[in-house]
Amino acid sequence: MKAAVGDRIIVQATLPGAARRDGEIVGLHHPDGSPPWDVRWSDNDRVTEYFPGPDALIHHYHHASEDAAATLPPHPHLFVD
Repeated sequence: MKAAVGDRIIVQATLPGAARRDGEIVGLHHPDGSPPWDVRWSDNDRVTEYFPGPDALIHHYHHASEDAAATLPPHPHLFVD
């Protein structure tokens, strides 16, 4: 499971009556986006280091700048005589 800063994590409740938690990934410990991550939880605004389990889902945040970069033409090659 990989994540990026700004992605949303949802941890499903595994016990009856337990609450589902969600938060925003605010920090990475590895450049490839692998766990653990620093997560700011929406229920208490605390940031904790989190290792996801099988009950965790990632909603990847889509950056508008990625769309803009994908539509730009390639850089022209410069030739010097």
